[in-house]
Amino acid sequence: MSILLCDLAIIAEMQLYELDRSLRDWLPLSEFEAIDPSANGLQVERRGPEVRHVAVAVDACLESFRRAGELGAEVLFVHHGIFWGKEQTVTGAQYERLRTLFDHDLALYAVHLPLDQHPELGNNAVMMRTLAAGRLEPFGSFKGSQIGYAGRLPEPLRLEQVVERLFGDRSKVLSMLPFGEEPIETLGVVSGGAPAAVEEAIERGLDLFITGDASHQVYHRALEAGINVVFGGHYATETWGVCAVAARLEAELGLKTSFIDLPTGL
Repeated sequence: MSILLCDLAIIAEMQLYELDRSLRDWLPLSEFEAIDPSANGLQVERRGPEVRHVAVAVDACLESFRRAGELGAEVLFVHHGIFWGKEQTVTGAQYERLRTLFDHDLALYAVHLPLDQHPELGNNAVMMRTLAAGRLEPFGSFKGSQIGYAGRLPEPLRLEQVVERLFGDRSKVLSMLPFGEEPIETLGVVSGGAPAAVEEAIERGLDLFITGDASHQVYHRALEAGINVVFGGHYATETWGVCAVAARLEAELGLKTSFIDLPTGL
């Protein structure tokens, strides 16, 4: 790895294969091959092998590709990639996406479930750390693997306080079901689309369950069980992991990073 002086800041340069190796050392991509339909890892290469600047975003889409290219990034690291375990024709929207990547000589790297589950860099672990929750245990079963975490807050919080610390305020979340006791002491978190995991939260006797996607079916089940539920939004619960990866890329590899924030409101 060579070190370049750029704008009075020391920016590292590395090869794309070295970046791939580092990310695979950090994130257990191979452990999720049997259950994750996403093509985790390098999804699209670039012509040039050098990497100095990595942009990160939740979604692989035309807008994130354009912005990453305009920022001068060589790699875009995302949570939701463009390949999901089945053959796709390179036509229409998929053609436009790939053409934009090629035009900017931008590589695309995607990590899905391994970035939800990771105990340090994962969406769920980072949310729990933001709340300073302790005694973390695996939580939220998906095809035999636990994707989220459950834990206990260091001091009880009102439901509104939990929402404020994670999402800003109540207006930023999709929905809240304040059907349980307060203050909150125990909670379980599964980022993205996991409303059915409310059943596990009920079985464990948790005070609060947090996920991304809202579900009509959960309403009466939560009401009858007397549990608080927060649907924070798929996007809002999945910014945490890509930002954590960006922070490590800067701290350990010396790469420049940029977060491309494209909230969907969902």
